[in-house]
Amino acid sequence: MTSPARPAKPKAKPRPMFGPVLALLAAEPHRAFSISDLGKELPGRSSGAIGSVLNRLVDRSWATMSTGSPRRYTITAEGIDAFTAGAGTSRAPSAAAPTLTAPAAPAPAPTGPVPPRPGAVLRPNGVWYLPRQLADSTDVEVLRRLRRDNIAVLLYGPPGTGKTSLIEAAYPDAITVAGHGDTTVEDLVGNYVPLPDGGFEFAYGPLVTAMREGRALFIDDATLIPPRVLAALYPAMDGRATITIAAHHNEVVTATDGFFVCAGHNPGVHGAILTEALASRFSVHVEVTTDFQLARSLGVPNGAIDAAIALNARMRKHEIDWAPQLRELLAFKRVAASLGLAAAVANLAAIAPEPDRQAVVEALQRAYRSATITPLTLGKQK
Repeated sequence: MTSPARPAKPKAKPRPMFGPVLALLAAEPHRAFSISDLGKELPGRSSGAIGSVLNRLVDRSWATMSTGSPRRYTITAEGIDAFTAGAGTSRAPSAAAPTLTAPAAPAPAPTGPVPPRPGAVLRPNGVWYLPRQLADSTDVEVLRRLRRDNIAVLLYGPPGTGKTSLIEAAYPDAITVAGHGDTTVEDLVGNYVPLPDGGFEFAYGPLVTAMREGRALFIDDATLIPPRVLAALYPAMDGRATITIAAHHNEVVTATDGFFVCAGHNPGVHGAILTEALASRFSVHVEVTTDFQLARSLGVPNGAIDAAIALNARMRKHEIDWAPQLRELLAFKRVAASLGLAAAVANLAAIAPEPDRQAVVEALQRAYRSATITPLTLGKQK
């Protein structure tokens, strides 16, 4: 007589993963995670299950996915807002659900620096970036979308408006090249450098590094670089995605997924020329101006902001060539806190270029209702 078959053991339900994955991304909003990175923090979870959760986050625009290998995922401002609102946490059981003998463990809380406001993005230098509206989303999200779709972007605007800060927030892996009139092709692709033993070794430049590692390459002040030098970038940016290093045995370098070129342009800087060849390589041009409302929210004194608004209006009419931007306004706040308001006002007048200094002094006089404002200058011995 055969014994009755034992009833099949019920399969354990898989533990929910949406909340923990979202929490890990939110804990380090500046970091681009691979599936294996998350797997180390979620032992026992398969890479397929983690990948499925990540794809759901991307579909909801709560995360972005790079095109490199391996794929990397970064939380978006919408994702941070969703996490803050409690997305992914367990709901209370319904009446029909069995009562648990012990409360479920809460989703892991994010660690690391606390953002000053929802949606803030931590730059690699540890400073928070507060995204601004652009198109149908934020500037950070739009720039990440452009990289995903390999659409080169050119940021333009006066120095100090936050172009570099935006790039660092959108692309934590970016390599920056500071452009100037003496930039050479070798500064981009590499050159031979002497060794201690008297020999020479070829050191690859930032363009080659970005291509091989699938990183973003930011050409700051691109329009100061001679056009013939910038031409070295063009083969890497078009469908070929390759360059040839003539100085190093005609070595051919092919870009890996994730490689992306973006640039910054200061139209008012002497010697800056935006050639047609350069402009046509960047399909999207975004103007970056100072957000004066942001400056107010960050505690910059109102008088300095009022003067800056008036001076920027004159600069747009080409009456003057310089006006304080966010960089100078934040410095004004720090100087005022350290030395006092009068010294900060005098310093802002002092840093203005000589041709526009009188206009800056007059704007500050109106803003602070002061008869005399003298640029910060050493006086007599005390």
